[in-house]
Amino acid sequence: MVDSALVDGVLAGDRASIGRALTLVESRYPGHRAEATALLDDLLPHAVESHRVGITGVPGVGKSTFIEALGGRLTGAGRRVAVLAVDPTSTVTGGSILGDKTRMLRLANDPSAFVRPSPSAGTLGGVTRTTRESMAVLEAAGYDVVIVETVGVGQSETVVAGMVDFFLLLMLPGAGDELQGIKKGVLELADMIAVNKADGDNVPAARTAARDYSAALRLTQPTSPTWTPPVVTCAGLSGDGLDEVWVQVEAHREALIGSGEWTERRRAQRLAWMWSMVEDRLLVGLRSDPAVLSLLGAVEDDVLDGRTTPSAAAARLLGAFGT
Repeated sequence: MVDSALVDGVLAGDRASIGRALTLVESRYPGHRAEATALLDDLLPHAVESHRVGITGVPGVGKSTFIEALGGRLTGAGRRVAVLAVDPTSTVTGGSILGDKTRMLRLANDPSAFVRPSPSAGTLGGVTRTTRESMAVLEAAGYDVVIVETVGVGQSETVVAGMVDFFLLLMLPGAGDELQGIKKGVLELADMIAVNKADGDNVPAARTAARDYSAALRLTQPTSPTWTPPVVTCAGLSGDGLDEVWVQVEAHREALIGSGEWTERRRAQRLAWMWSMVEDRLLVGLRSDPAVLSLLGAVEDDVLDGRTTPSAAAARLLGAFGT
């Protein structure tokens, strides 16, 4: 049963209601799954078509400062901005830092913005299991720009690139050795590279880095036949170059709408969302199945002690699950 007051609160842009809705869709408690699905069914018809922007970069590149400055510019121009700041989850304790809201205090307190730190829970690319659903809630609340900040600690960023309209890779000045360590696959996902912290004494190094990244991009396959990823310099702290960054984001949207790719990407995203949910539900179902649970301890012990191979153990569990 859907809480109609919760639905009305989200549609009205009530921040407390939005927070409750996001908590519900992020919940791993099996009893909340049906409630979250019903909530989304009620919200989706009212969702605006936001501009979804994924932003990644290594720790220390200044993602939070950059996003806060860019978000402030956008809200100042009349846009409503939501940020899903995916937070690292410790593989040791299972806890997360959840510090992005603290680092984006001005944007978090902006009445036209909403910042949501979400634990990554160890999922691929640092993107939470429910990022797509969270975006849907925020779009239903009327946010027309949704920024997804990824952890950026070396995992594949394919997941976030597949659910946003524009994928921005933030880099540091002084490419040099860093350029050697960039995975070609990450460059191929980028719709634009922005060399951040390009202010003060860093300006010459940033320009050199931009030239190096431009050369590297020429060796990759662009994400779209109608778009050549630009390389720009900017500074989140001073605000230099941020207007140019957004000009390129908008130009990319116009190019893809003109070619018809925008619509096709959105269609593909909806299909990917469906299969992601299928996989998630199957895994939850398998892990909670009584027949699987009755075997699980013994099967895991056999794998740990080398009495059976992981593939044979997997086949045994799947057989118990009926697949």
